[in-house]
Amino acid sequence: MNPISQQVTQTVRHGFRGHPHRSRRSWTHTDLRAQSDAYRGTGGCSEENGDFGFRPAFRDDDSGMVYRARFLDGNPAPFHLLDGLPDEVVVSRAESGRVITVKGSLVSGFVRLGRFYTRDEAAAAVSETMPCAA
Repeated sequence: MNPISQQVTQTVRHGFRGHPHRSRRSWTHTDLRAQSDAYRGTGGCSEENGDFGFRPAFRDDDSGMVYRARFLDGNPAPFHLLDGLPDEVVVSRAESGRVITVKGSLVSGFVRLGRFYTRDEAAAAVSETMPCAA
């Protein structure tokens, strides 16, 4: 594990309450925001890895299905968004259709060249591509 992934993993395990990949409880937009905050500066966020071909997505660890992040209208979203997820992974929705909670088996990550990357894997791939600042 590279130093960035190790640091993020430690943050997720020790300082990031409610990481869905660790807890398996259903989770919300607030949890998604906390994930993005935990990975900011590592290459594990959409705004940091989009230029490398990573597109925000989710994987359901129960089924193995991967879902590209989408807006409520079905168009691809440039960042992680729960609203366009299918009913198979949604626990509850508002009357407007917006997602309130998703299954705990859902993992946020990215799709690149047909492969799903967790945030840790995307961060590692970006750090291998980017020269370190001395």
